Order: sequence, then structure tokens, then C-alpha cells
Amino acid sequence: MSADSVPLLALERVAVSYGGIQAVKGIDVTVRKGELVCLIGANGAGKTTTLKGICGLLPLKSGRIRYGGDDVTGTRSFRLVRRGLVMVPEGRGMFGGLTIEENLAMGAYIRNDRAAIRDDVERVFTLFPRLKERRRQTAGTLSGGEQQMLAMGRALMSRPRLLLLDEPSMGLAPLMVQKVFETIIAVSKEGVTILLIEQNAKLALEVSDRGYVMESGEITLDGDAAALLHDPKVRSAYLGEAL
Repeated sequence: MSADSVPLLALERVAVSYGGIQAVKGIDVTVRKGELVCLIGANGAGKTTTLKGICGLLPLKSGRIRYGGDDVTGTRSFRLVRRGLVMVPEGRGMFGGLTIEENLAMGAYIRNDRAAIRDDVERVFTLFPRLKERRRQTAGTLSGGEQQMLAMGRALMSRPRLLLLDEPSMGLAPLMVQKVFETIIAVSKEGVTILLIEQNAKLALEVSDRGYVMESGEITLDGDAAALLHDPKVRSAYLGEAL
């Protein structure tokens, strides 16, 4: 098997318990290099727990995680970041007392190539002009949408190979949701592989190459995103349409 045919990320029968409950029940998920893949499902389906398992923030009960062809099951999160696996968490996790520039600098903490870091800051400001306008403003004073932009920008500062996005549209106004998703598309087109966790099934499927549907800790459907968008079961459960 050639290196190009090996998925960048592969979950093999992964099960994760959280708070005494088995929230993820033996799922298989693959993400190939350059893909934008979404994992959709209702609140409580196990999506965020899946991401935390991938990132090493929660231990697996069983199963295996492969990244870049290597078994990384049980690998600490900071080691995965150094290998290019980066998550933008639900809630954004800003350093509220630091400025936008300082938050971006924190995203590059594993790097020492100062000239390239400066170039990447400008790249982030090109993606998010609003952040450039407020570059010396503290993160805690930003709107929810601006904080989401900053969280994504901070993640990009580490030059990820695989970017995990956890509910990027949550709590945002419609215009800001549109801007965030436009940026997700732009980042994907730059070659960053993305696994997107999102409750807004319609938006997620519209921008993705492939998708997985998660219910009660299990994968119930998967396939081409466009096909899932028109699947009667998906449309009934997540798009509010009657069968």
C-alpha cells in the first residue's frame, strides 16, 4: 500500500467512556489527506467525546487510532500537536487577558522560525481582516464570532496537517456563521485536512467531501456528503423535513 493511499486519520473500533457512560461505541472513521470530512449528529451523540479521544484528552476504552499510518493510541495531546494534529475546541478556549497578537503567538509555541511565524500571522490577518483591525485588543473583549476566528487563526499558527473543528458555528449570528464557513472552505483549499464536528448538518454537508452521521455513540450512516445531504433519513432527522 502506497503512502498516499493510507488515511491521514483512521479510527478503528474506537470506544470512549465519559462520566461513567460509554459515549462512543466502537466506531470506524477515516479521513484522507486533503479531505474535508464532517461528523454530524444531535447534541449528546458523542461527537465531542470522539474528538477528545482522537486528541488524547480522553483515554480510549477500546480500539485504535492511527495518524499518518502510525498507531497513536494513548499518545499525549501535546505530542500530537507537535505532529500536526490540532483541535479548535468547542467554546474556543481563548486566553482572555492576552491580545489577539499574543493569542496567535501562543499558537506558534512549538515553532522557532520567527520570520515564518511573522508571515503566518499576516496570513491569518488576510483570512480574518477583522482580527487585524483589533490586533492589540484583548481576546476577552471580542464578540463570539471574533473569538471563533481567533481560535481558528491560533490553530493555523501551528501549521496543522489535520485540523479538528468542534462546533465552530455554535452561538454565532447567521452572518458570522457564513464567514466562519467561508474560512473553513478557504483553509481546506489551502491543503489543510479537516475533520469538522457540527450540529448544523446542512452547512456541514454542503462544504464537506464526505460525512458521517452519529447517533447515540454509533455511526449510523456515512458516505459522500452530497448523497447524505439528499438522504431522506438525514433530511428528516437533521434538516426538519418529513419523510
